[in-house]
Amino acid sequence: MNLGSYGNFGLTESASREEKEETQNGLVKRRRDLDELAYEVLQIVIDQISATKEDSNDVSVQKKNQEKINEIIGSIIFEQKRHLSFADKQKVNQSVMNEIYQFGPISDLLSDDSITEIMVNGPKKIFIERKGKIIQTDNEFRDDKHVMHIIDKIISPLGRRVDESSPLVDARLPDGSRVNIIIPPLAVKGPSITIRKFSKDPLTTDDLISFGTLSGDIAEFLRLCVKGRTNILVSGGTGSGKTTLLNVLSSYIPESERIVTIEDAAEVQLQQSHVVTLESRPANIEGKGNITIRDLVVNSLRMRPDRIIVGEVRGGEALDMLQAMNTGHDGSLTTIHANTPRDSLSRLETMVMMSGIELPSRAIREQVAAAIDLIVQVERMIDGSRKVTKISELVGLEGEMVTLQDIFTFRQNGIDEKGVVKGKHQATGIMPNFLDKIQAHGETVPPSLFKTGGTNIDPFRKGF
Repeated sequence: MNLGSYGNFGLTESASREEKEETQNGLVKRRRDLDELAYEVLQIVIDQISATKEDSNDVSVQKKNQEKINEIIGSIIFEQKRHLSFADKQKVNQSVMNEIYQFGPISDLLSDDSITEIMVNGPKKIFIERKGKIIQTDNEFRDDKHVMHIIDKIISPLGRRVDESSPLVDARLPDGSRVNIIIPPLAVKGPSITIRKFSKDPLTTDDLISFGTLSGDIAEFLRLCVKGRTNILVSGGTGSGKTTLLNVLSSYIPESERIVTIEDAAEVQLQQSHVVTLESRPANIEGKGNITIRDLVVNSLRMRPDRIIVGEVRGGEALDMLQAMNTGHDGSLTTIHANTPRDSLSRLETMVMMSGIELPSRAIREQVAAAIDLIVQVERMIDGSRKVTKISELVGLEGEMVTLQDIFTFRQNGIDEKGVVKGKHQATGIMPNFLDKIQAHGETVPPSLFKTGGTNIDPFRKGF
């Protein structure tokens, strides 16, 4: 055995590692130099823009300012006797434009359609979610003050505020993306921004089938359930795709029906024309004017809705939602945070108790069993994909326990060499008891949907 060759190989590996580190350090230094130059240019440009008081939304004004930025970059690098490539000048220019007209270091992340979530953990750590995986980016803010400046740009147009007396806020960007902001003293390591982005073009049933989120049989069954005015609870953990599925389900509602949506921050994207969108409101600086989800649910009953869609039940509004489902508002939809259909029922019972109305457990369970027809469980898998893992019917109350039976399930067959979950959706062979209700609304459910077997899921399909 030639030991010398192994020694040389080790040296080559070590040298290669050192070269990579040196290259990485060089890239970091270059990026920070460009950031410093952009900040220097920004200070000069802001003064000039403020002095002219021109309309910042005018495209011609923005173009003029872009040219002005290029002139300032040229004069600064001439004075400092620096060399800057055309590409680097463009980067500095874009960085300054993002600071003035967009949201600074996260502007390019917001414009990237492949990114579904942006997480700012203080000024120096910005993470993204892409294809269900979380990755740290090279983007950075200068400091906490810079993060706070961008936070102010996000919430000021919405008439919201965030400061030490009110250190957290939920808001929406102009494109509908949901934003959560929390600042010191609650956020110990600096201001935190979490942005849940939504597709510009809402996902369709075909998209979910191609992603392997559900099968064609499940999609058809859910379509008939919505048209047949069954009450559906979508259950799942954080980031499991509950709202996306709720959007798809709501697309099955007939155009002729009046829909009222109720949310903390409007996320449900309905394509129908007869829609009223309601959004809760936090208290003002004096601690007054708070309008809760529960207030909106109660008010919606006076608005003659055919369907009520509550983005998510989190508290006492669960009781009002159940009562609405039991009193002529069939076909209502809502979501809940829970890991299994059984857990969702326990959480729902707890939320009803939060309403302040003292009801015995049996009475609550009777309400739940009478109101909800179907629970659709969504799960985010280990490979980042989202899948409908169970569709369960609420059969009724047996003794003190609400009885569930699974109509469809997802059976996982393992994980392939690329870390992709393999498996298939399949019917259990049980036909739901509410088929008469669906047929009463003019929809026919083919018995073939409930045959055992399943639809194979291509393990190389992308997840949403």
